Amino acid sequence: MNKQQLANKIWESANKMRSKIEANEYKDYILGFIFYKYLSDTEIKFLKENDYTDELLPTVTEEDADTVKWVQQNIGYFISYTDLFSTWISMGKDFDVSNVRDALSAFSRLISPSHKKVFDGVFDTIQTGLSKLGDSSGSQTKSISGLLQLIKDIPMDGKQDYDVLGFIYEYLISMFAANAGKKAGEFYTPHEVSLLMSEIVANHLKGKTEIKIYDPTSGSGSLLINIGRSVAKYISDSDNIKYYAQELKENTYNLTRMNLVMRGIKPDNIVTRNGDTLEEDWPYFDENDPVNTYNPLYVDAVVSNPPYSQVWDPTNKEADPRYARFGLAPKGKADYAFLLHDLFHIRPDGIMTIVLPHGVLFRGGEEGTIRKNLIENNHIDTIIGLPANIFFGTGIPTIIMVLKQKRENTDVLIVDASKGFIKEGKNNKLRASDIKRIADTVTRRISVPKLSRVVSREEIRSNEYNLNIPRYVDSSESAESWDIYASMFGGIPKSEIDELSAFWSAFPNLKAALFTDDGTPYVTVAAADIKSAIKTNADVVSFENVYNTAFSDFAAFLKQKLIDEVSSVEINRAEAVISEDIFARLAGIPLIDGYEAYQLLDDEWTRIAIDLEIIQTEGFAATKKVDPNLVLKKKDGKDQEVQEGWVGHIMPFELVQATLLRDEKAELSQMESRLAEIPSAYEEIADMLTEEEKEGDFYADDSFVDKEVTKKLKELRTERTPEAVQLKEKLNRVDKLMQEEKELKAQIKKADAALQAKTKTVIEGLSDEQVRMLLEKKWIDTLVSNLRKMPDTLIDTLVSKIQALESKYSTTFFEVETQIQDTETQLASMINELDGSEFDLKGLSELKSLLAGK
Repeated sequence: MNKQQLANKIWESANKMRSKIEANEYKDYILGFIFYKYLSDTEIKFLKENDYTDELLPTVTEEDADTVKWVQQNIGYFISYTDLFSTWISMGKDFDVSNVRDALSAFSRLISPSHKKVFDGVFDTIQTGLSKLGDSSGSQTKSISGLLQLIKDIPMDGKQDYDVLGFIYEYLISMFAANAGKKAGEFYTPHEVSLLMSEIVANHLKGKTEIKIYDPTSGSGSLLINIGRSVAKYISDSDNIKYYAQELKENTYNLTRMNLVMRGIKPDNIVTRNGDTLEEDWPYFDENDPVNTYNPLYVDAVVSNPPYSQVWDPTNKEADPRYARFGLAPKGKADYAFLLHDLFHIRPDGIMTIVLPHGVLFRGGEEGTIRKNLIENNHIDTIIGLPANIFFGTGIPTIIMVLKQKRENTDVLIVDASKGFIKEGKNNKLRASDIKRIADTVTRRISVPKLSRVVSREEIRSNEYNLNIPRYVDSSESAESWDIYASMFGGIPKSEIDELSAFWSAFPNLKAALFTDDGTPYVTVAAADIKSAIKTNADVVSFENVYNTAFSDFAAFLKQKLIDEVSSVEINRAEAVISEDIFARLAGIPLIDGYEAYQLLDDEWTRIAIDLEIIQTEGFAATKKVDPNLVLKKKDGKDQEVQEGWVGHIMPFELVQATLLRDEKAELSQMESRLAEIPSAYEEIADMLTEEEKEGDFYADDSFVDKEVTKKLKELRTERTPEAVQLKEKLNRVDKLMQEEKELKAQIKKADAALQAKTKTVIEGLSDEQVRMLLEKKWIDTLVSNLRKMPDTLIDTLVSKIQALESKYSTTFFEVETQIQDTETQLASMINELDGSEFDLKGLSELKSLLAGK
């Protein structure tokens, strides 16, 4: 079972539990038990790395004080063998809900004193809510047992497996947010928005050797985790990143801690608080040691997605150093209160990114005053308008605002990124290319038509500090216009031809070859075949040759980077390296959008990265492994997992068959093609049947009935009438088709089983050279092929645009009028030939008069 199947399975389990508990609440139990399994498996891994065999593990008990202390000092907590997740599973029917209660109680008691802040109370939601999973101890045990059986399939014993866990974790959080509306969506920032903020922050922090990042409304912790990942690309030791988080809701606060710990972040690098960010600001100190633990918290980066327009109490906060310089947010909308809190906690060379509703850009009153002060004090660096419907549970327009404590420039970069997205269900989603385009625009601080503009402080002052994006960036698409002269007399307006100026710049001689210019503001198409004229034009041919030359050795470059160095590829940085190479190859080549090329890379990258992680974690031999193909099937009314053949651990069966077993695959495909043709042959015969024949028992529900066809043929054996002979002929054809169909199905089943078995054998016996060849086909061929198509796609777009312009003005208004008049004349002539009653003739006469009047 792959990670997506496992995640879907857990989600299905949550839906089945809806009768007992809401899916959003059930999340806390699923994720809590996943976290407990993680901690259990982490302890087992630690023990085995220190010479504990499976036989010795049962000796790990609370009674052994030295072992308890040793384990606590190394991983921060201790779990007795009897309380390990794997022990629960091995208990089978002897497992009881009381085992969970005892284990969680013991866990709380045996946390290392130095790790209390990270682990203390993290399982409170489960401990206090087990009764919600059933009315009795037996029903609770049954619910938990089912949950444990799902979770036990999550592997947690290597680098790649942690990423699997992370996928499942984020998948569940996003699914609960998407399906439970605003209530669940409050604590979840869509992954793509997190990535965008992360790239902007990480670029700003490049060059630092130690980094502190903080999220004051941490929710699930996804923002912190993604920023940590992005920053890790530029820092030599990811253990030099320290994470600070504050969250108001206890359940969600626990989620933050679990998520951070499960991503392999050292507990010493995690500092979390369960508190009200606006009411209980840092400085933070431990009540047991206030002097030595005092921390006013100034960090390198603050990231947040606070609850939008939340009610808060600004009473007596005028002197609060967070707000004193700028003003107090109105009590009905805490958006600027959160923003000022974030700004206060960044160092002079730090950066902050915050997600806010669009209204903060233009609302007046107290918010207008704060906005003016932020601009005059030169803190607002960038504003990014996001697509609508990008957050779960709300369709309101949102923005990302980037602020800094100290800036050299005084302008503001305004980006309208509201148009770049794909539709996914009810929500819009940023693509990888959208994220990179925006991040590059921000980090390079450039103006791009219809996307971004660097706006001076003077212009913002002249607009009375209103930052509404459409005032500065016009991203709207022009409505199609029609030229009156061209509509009346024909020709194509030069103004509409000039809208394709990028093509004419790239192909200087093409316009003259396509159009006849008589010196008026209008041209006509000179080429008889537009497509051929464009495709064969010397400028276009040269353009395609230059492009193909630029990418001529790209496949070899990828092979060297990904396959020849498969064991040492830095997976976190490899995509960036390849994308930089693609952009470098495109430098100087006009028209081709580098971000579209980058999207082609990203479309393939996820699969490549997963394979690389497996190979680096499990060794090169993993490429020659096959796994049982497990599917869910109903048995005794219950879903049960059964094996149906095999699947390649890395190598897809289809790829191996298409490459190394072509003859066998072709033979099977030929039989399958013939089988697919038979239904249409049945239809052809059915169309020849008379209506009376279709009433027979041998034809029911628009199909032939096997047994009844045989029976009818026996009846017709002695019949000699022409009708009977014809029917017998038809049914004989049907009978032959049915026999052929049965034989084909049997042959296909046998051939398919043989091919699957042979594929398994071939994969397990692959040579290293064959593996590299197959990886090249799997990872590289599709990407290279799609990149090669980009010039053709571009030229086809130009062809379509020219053809559309020609078609648009090909028929003039005069010609349309002439056609109408001719049609009316023909109609009047036809009326003269009609006959009917007195009233019919009067009606026709009136119609003729109307036509003549026109």
